[in-house]
Amino acid sequence: MNHLTELESQSIYIIREAYKKFNNPAILWSMGKDSTTLLWLCKKAFFGKIPFPVVHIDTSFKFKEIYDFRDKYAKEWNLNLIIEKNKKALKEGINPNKGVFECCNKLKTQAFKEVINKHKFNAVFLGIRRDEHGIRGKERIFSLRGKDFKWNYSDQDAEVWDLYSDETGKKQHMRVHPLLNWTEQDIWKYIQKENIPIVKLYFSDYREKGKRFRSIGCERCCNPMKSNADSIKKIIKELAETKVSERSGRSQDKEKQYLMQKLRSMGYM
Repeated sequence: MNHLTELESQSIYIIREAYKKFNNPAILWSMGKDSTTLLWLCKKAFFGKIPFPVVHIDTSFKFKEIYDFRDKYAKEWNLNLIIEKNKKALKEGINPNKGVFECCNKLKTQAFKEVINKHKFNAVFLGIRRDEHGIRGKERIFSLRGKDFKWNYSDQDAEVWDLYSDETGKKQHMRVHPLLNWTEQDIWKYIQKENIPIVKLYFSDYREKGKRFRSIGCERCCNPMKSNADSIKKIIKELAETKVSERSGRSQDKEKQYLMQKLRSMGYM
């Protein structure tokens, strides 16, 4: 069994275990490379048809290419897509100019809380990886959130021998992270191997000559990096040589260790 096959097998096992343990799960889909890879793995886990809702938390500030990609593949893959916004915050004028921390908290975290409460989801699949950010390295594969949605990162169950805690109480939910042990290179190699569709913003010259987006989200908070990688093969080669962090193009105040930890402890993805 090669490395990618082993990762795929582990992730599908986690997905099926969670689906068996929790009666009302959902998957969060941002249309980025990681969440789309996770969506693909869920399709494979259930032989082409995902048996639970797919949730998009829409801030209203995403790239047009992200919305186009969402609409195309939600239809093509026959997804039970739920699109949620924090309409109250948007009416109050919350946007990235008000401060990235406040914007992320209101338009992402609060909207996420609302959709979980509205649909009573007791487990949510997310496509985060330990190597993506230092704070995400503290996560568990099965990560409990309290009734106030907070993450107690200093008090988590150990996970050994593929044994995952499924213990939740009233008004709690579990975050399930099937990609936690993957790396950025693993994701791209798997996308190449499986021929997974991906948003074109990741490729150089698509929007701006000699630049591409390495991480995508809200348009106002993402900056392209210098790159000539206009194919997946070239992206993989570039990643093998670069020392630049993956999220260096995202709004820097949010990416600082303390602020990211604060956001995540409050329920951020």
